[in-house]
Amino acid sequence: MAVGDIVTDAFIRLEVAEEHIDKGKEMLCMPFATKIPYEFVKEVFAVGNCANASVAAARLGLSSALISNQGSDEVGVKNLASLKADNVATDYVISHKNIKSNYHYVLWFGDERTILVKHEEYPYTMPDIETKWLYVTSLSSTSAEFHDEIAGYLDKHTDTKLAFQPGTFQIKLGKERLARLYKRCDIFFCNVEEAKLILETSESDVKKLLEALHNLGPKIVVITNGPKGAYVREESGTVLFQAPYPDIAPPYDRTGAGDAFASTFCIALALGKSVSEALMWAPINSMSVVQKVGAQEGLLTREELENYLIKAPSDYQAKVM
Repeated sequence: MAVGDIVTDAFIRLEVAEEHIDKGKEMLCMPFATKIPYEFVKEVFAVGNCANASVAAARLGLSSALISNQGSDEVGVKNLASLKADNVATDYVISHKNIKSNYHYVLWFGDERTILVKHEEYPYTMPDIETKWLYVTSLSSTSAEFHDEIAGYLDKHTDTKLAFQPGTFQIKLGKERLARLYKRCDIFFCNVEEAKLILETSESDVKKLLEALHNLGPKIVVITNGPKGAYVREESGTVLFQAPYPDIAPPYDRTGAGDAFASTFCIALALGKSVSEALMWAPINSMSVVQKVGAQEGLLTREELENYLIKAPSDYQAKVM
């Protein structure tokens, strides 16, 4: 059961743009006050971290559902249709009258993208349901109190495991404000830069970042580092490193690679795999996702993923650090 905000992404494939570094930051630059041609636009419905995780779970063989909010507009109707087509239960997706569905614009240049985001304000509620796993991820800036409701749900459902992949607002809320979720967390996901923001540190040693995040409460901590690989601190304290799965072709669009990694790792554990096995599964779905437009088209079935695993190089395995 995933919890978060659904969005629709409109991918605008740019023809005329440049990349610049300004004060250490990568900048996307386009001519100002003129008309700029683009190649095409593609709408991708029912995405966002939570929906991506739900679809990944369904394709890999789990019973999957989503707790989310949207508008009762045309975009919302298409979101529901997309989720149902991927066998994601939508019983707890609430479509609100007089509120728009979240709609983002993705400026796509090369294999990277800049996303223009706007999150609508929804009245968040947590249904009292039974689930083996709760996957909590990105929510809007109006959801602070909803996190207390989620924590209360977890207090009552002690057998439910929690996977937490915080979004931008949840990171800004701070580790103290979300201490109940961190302490209750079975698996925690973030990338290197997010780890530094959460911990309010300039530390670059991944082992130290993993340990500091573990000290907040999570049993298993996963830190990704893009094409450089990923690191896991197991509950026992063992630290593992996993290199990326070799690209079958140059990446087309990197949207959703992190979501694919995190959700697939969690799904593998839910299916009874070990941490080291889960760490081998996750990069395969990431590799596949970046071959397609958007965060879901490239998500694999279990059979497809296991076929890639069979064909993996002999040295493709989790290594103890």
